[in-house]
Amino acid sequence: MTILIVEDEARVADFLKQSLSESGYSPIVGNSLQQGAKIWKEQNPDLVILDLMLPDGDGLDLLKEARTDGRHTPVLILTAKDTLPDRVAGLDAGGDDYIAKPFPLEELLARVRALLRRANQDASLYRCGDLEVDLLRRRVTRSGRVIFLSTTEFSLLEILAESGGQAVSKLDILRRVWDDSDRDVNVVEVYVNYLRHKLERGGATRLIHTVRGRGYALSQEPHVSF
Repeated sequence: MTILIVEDEARVADFLKQSLSESGYSPIVGNSLQQGAKIWKEQNPDLVILDLMLPDGDGLDLLKEARTDGRHTPVLILTAKDTLPDRVAGLDAGGDDYIAKPFPLEELLARVRALLRRANQDASLYRCGDLEVDLLRRRVTRSGRVIFLSTTEFSLLEILAESGGQAVSKLDILRRVWDDSDRDVNVVEVYVNYLRHKLERGGATRLIHTVRGRGYALSQEPHVSF
């Protein structure tokens, strides 16, 4: 499994990389906010170990951006900021666990294992705000209310959910849902409207957004950066 380490202290980063490698993982190091963001988007790691005090910004900004984009990668915050308000802020921003420096290696590795186990159990469950898509049970709920979808509607929603907040083109959706690139692409628009109608029933906020020139994205934010 791939683990992204976003850490600017070379000594700490090298120690973590070696320890994780010896434990059977494939660690990648990003030593800045910008580099960490690039690796996270491009390589989609199984887990992120995130420092907060980085040379080009606050790690919480990277975490918030990832959660807004719909990326549910488990994140272990590892930082020297160890006050209670710091911990609360980190967890509220979307962190899954929090360890203060200095740290016992055995505890960090145990927490990594626990987060990866939990992520593996939840691999078939996608969340976007109050929307939950259970791929295993083929069940969709919003704010606890069950939403009944046709097979085609569910397949479309599944593609958008698995995209992690990234835009999916109409042609890609057409090929993957209908397995027919010769069909009129307007059928995608029709089914997106079906989905929106069902997901937005009762005045719920829009989650499926049109991204001009790119297709459609499932996200809490109407203006998503791709």
